[in-house]
Amino acid sequence: MAFTRKKHREQQLQLYSKERFSLLLLNLEEYYFEQHTANHILHKGRHNERKIRGSLKICSKSVIFEPDAISQPIIKIPLRDCIKIGKHGENGANRHFAKAKSGEISLIFSQVYFIKEHNVVAPYKIERGKMEYIFELDVSGKVEDVVETLLQLHRASCLDKLGDQMAMITAILQSRLARTSFDKNRFQSVSEKLHMECKAEMVTPLVTNPGHVCITDTNLYFQPLNGYPKPVVRITLQDVRHIYKRRHGLMPLGLEVFCTEDDLCSDIYLKFYEPQERDDLYFYIATYLEHHMAEHTAESYTLQWQRGHLSNYQYLLHLNNLADRSCNDLSQYPVFPWIINDYSSSELDLSNPGTFRDLSKPVGALNAERLERLLARYQEMPEPKFMYGSHYSSPGYVLFYLVRIAPEYMLCLQNGRFDNADRMFNSIAETWKNCLDGATDFKELIPEFYGDDVSFLVNSLKLDLGKRQGGQMVDDVELPPWASSPEDFLQKSRGALESNYVSEHLHEWIDLIFGYKQKGSYAIKAHNVFHPLTYEGGVDLNSIEDPDEKVAMLTQILEFGQTPKQLFVTPHPQRITSKFTSLPQTSSCNASVAFSPVNPGINPQEDLTLSGTLGANIAFLSIHKNFKIILKAVTGIAVSRNGSSVFTTSQDSTLKMFSKESKMLQRSISFSNMALSSCLLLPGDATVVSSSWDNNVYFYSIAFGRRQGTLMGHDDAVSKICWHDNRLYSASWDSTVKVWSGVPAEMPGTKRHHFDLLAELEHDVSVDTINLNAASTLLVSGTKEGTVNIWDLSTATLLHQIPCHSGIVFDTAFSPDGRHVLSTGADGCVNVIDVQTGTLISSLTSEEPQRCFIWDGNSVLSGSQSGELLVWDLLGAKLSERIQGHTGAVTCIWMNEQCSSVITGGEDRQIVFWKLQY
Repeated sequence: MAFTRKKHREQQLQLYSKERFSLLLLNLEEYYFEQHTANHILHKGRHNERKIRGSLKICSKSVIFEPDAISQPIIKIPLRDCIKIGKHGENGANRHFAKAKSGEISLIFSQVYFIKEHNVVAPYKIERGKMEYIFELDVSGKVEDVVETLLQLHRASCLDKLGDQMAMITAILQSRLARTSFDKNRFQSVSEKLHMECKAEMVTPLVTNPGHVCITDTNLYFQPLNGYPKPVVRITLQDVRHIYKRRHGLMPLGLEVFCTEDDLCSDIYLKFYEPQERDDLYFYIATYLEHHMAEHTAESYTLQWQRGHLSNYQYLLHLNNLADRSCNDLSQYPVFPWIINDYSSSELDLSNPGTFRDLSKPVGALNAERLERLLARYQEMPEPKFMYGSHYSSPGYVLFYLVRIAPEYMLCLQNGRFDNADRMFNSIAETWKNCLDGATDFKELIPEFYGDDVSFLVNSLKLDLGKRQGGQMVDDVELPPWASSPEDFLQKSRGALESNYVSEHLHEWIDLIFGYKQKGSYAIKAHNVFHPLTYEGGVDLNSIEDPDEKVAMLTQILEFGQTPKQLFVTPHPQRITSKFTSLPQTSSCNASVAFSPVNPGINPQEDLTLSGTLGANIAFLSIHKNFKIILKAVTGIAVSRNGSSVFTTSQDSTLKMFSKESKMLQRSISFSNMALSSCLLLPGDATVVSSSWDNNVYFYSIAFGRRQGTLMGHDDAVSKICWHDNRLYSASWDSTVKVWSGVPAEMPGTKRHHFDLLAELEHDVSVDTINLNAASTLLVSGTKEGTVNIWDLSTATLLHQIPCHSGIVFDTAFSPDGRHVLSTGADGCVNVIDVQTGTLISSLTSEEPQRCFIWDGNSVLSGSQSGELLVWDLLGAKLSERIQGHTGAVTCIWMNEQCSSVITGGEDRQIVFWKLQY
């Protein structure tokens, strides 16, 4: 899930820097300023004096020494606990804090923390009592500046009021930022043009890192003030898919940038010091992106979800994203509902409504007895009243669930300690029971419960999380009896989330969390009232003049939890649920008689079934099943070798995956805001390739469920793609067909797809279709002006140019033996061309354009503009059958190698599965 990927990314950055140090070792709201290579001198001046090599890190509230040897613990000395900072051995009688003038700095203090000894993540060890540590800097000339900085930060740490402390530290930070600027030598290219530079902070869970943001005509950069975790972070603008304005600390200061689709794990989250700077940077990025995907509205996602284009899981992710929930902000982490109510049975029965939690009620109202007590307290409470003293989502709750994969986050949040062993996330059933019965526990779940990464349930790091009262150690999370393994638990939880019951009732939970029952009178009636500080607009921080009160208020807001941004003010519509009814079957041998017409009013969630066969005689066809879930015309069809999965592209910009096993839409992916024009499956059925009108070709990993790469190879729409033997052939409206050589990436996160351009076949006008012969030695292309071209791919030369249509060439293909080419066009002609001579052998004419076809060399099945399927006898030069299939033009057609099954797609947004009638 998102948090896991975010943590993996941070670990990769730490590998880059070769450090055990992490910003999570700092206190909340603390900054890391600078580091110096140094020695920690032990037993100074004694016979057993020794030096420990490492780096000294100056932070706004502490000094941290990280030894190079991982067997040695990291040392953290809080500045507020320092008694003296100065030169080792100096009297200090006249000056309590003395300036150092040599290479050694002496810190005398009353408390020190030891962290990650032997690189083991564990609660911090604390030593108290008066102590002196001596650090020797490699560059002695830096000592005076370092001591001056430490003295200044020490004064800030010792101020009585928290607000005054923050104000002084902020002033120090801003002074440092003002004295520095973005290093232009970090530009990827000397030709880059600077558009904007400003100060900002990079936000990751629990920490922020100050630095400089710079945007050029090609890249977005962030340069940390401290150079951690690497000198500069670069985002290529052409990779950006989404940008979102965010509220951070209830202020409009955040900006989150995504370079992937359908993913809450962003590439960078920035917090600005001024809203105008945030808005300016947003404008620059959005303006640059020629095909920038605008922020979808909640209503548009609702429509897709209602019609089955989005799963329940995907829809909830989108709503969280729109409601400012981000995996970078633990106070606003994505929130998901408890779904299952049964954690004691040996079998999970998803057909029983009693298995499920009542989604119309908040967690606090699920137990009638507890609700009665809460209501009694609510009635007696003065204004502003609230029912629940804790929230359903907060940093503490998120890390409660994730402690096994994010122990350092828990230690950061809780000042170096894990929670009491009996209060840890020990059991699914116990946690659910406490949410039902506990006086102050009303938490919901997080997306990880419906993902595919089990690491948050398993103590794979072998952490010492403590011993429970019964004597057992806290280890893996105890699963319900109906789950045989963590993988089985997640699979069944996801199945429950996507079940018919939840699909029919999920809108009720959305009303509570994101909708009209979130606040106001409807919230009161629904027993859904939380503390006023949790709501957007509950407090105006800018109106608070007392800095101490302001900091305390902000801290409370961030730690207590925040209600999502309200997305809906009227009742959320219910999902249109699947009925899975089968269409009537027929046994007639006559295709024209056996036809069962498509009902224009068919349920858009009609059954998807891939069973049934089509005989070698393609005249005997009848509709087996149809499926309507696409918003615009279908443009491409690809089927896995075993027939279990069907992929389609559409002018609604989505790639869709249908599963034979589940008999329903399995995935819906959007790569751009422009139409997708065709698709194909690479050998091995692991990757789907789609072409788009946005000039790009997209590679989508089926196994990992995400876009692996993008080929930006054309200057206009890509109309058709073919693949053979690690070569990609792409046709475009820019009047070219390009041949690319390359092997696609195996896994997401690895090196992006790299393709080398082998050949470019130039045409006079835009190319609308291409096809390869069986040996992939010849290519045929069709243009918008009616010309069919045959190319020799070994030499990239044009063999024949045949102007055989009076309008656009819709489709063209080689015969199985490669001796002939068939083409259809807007003029209604079906032409056969001899490949060797380039001669037009025959031409059949229909009353309307034939948009697509398949053929076995003798017979042709074509899809017409009216929606009919026409069967042509080429040997007899006649039209032999008409079969009604679609209510709009048939736009694409697929047949397997055995000629045993056919699938068609049309402008009526339907996919129709055909079988042979005996």
